[in-house]
Amino acid sequence: MVEITLIAKPGCHLCDEARPVVERVVEGFDAVTLTEVSILDDPALEERWAEDIPVVLIDGRPHSSWRVDPAKLADRIRARLG
Repeated sequence: MVEITLIAKPGCHLCDEARPVVERVVEGFDAVTLTEVSILDDPALEERWAEDIPVVLIDGRPHSSWRVDPAKLADRIRARLG
């Protein structure tokens, strides 16, 4: 199982652009889950990622910030799935 986390915040236009890209990529895999978290709900996340959102984590490790390349995200997921 691969866990994708989208770190975002309400009203962020880059987050609004990244969300459907990540959702489309994740839909193509059975063993992948997607969780979205808002930096507004977690001061530690806000401190760490406020200047980089949206951030995509794969199994807790940073994959991308600001823009999401769907081909690169899919490739990284395939690699994690083995």
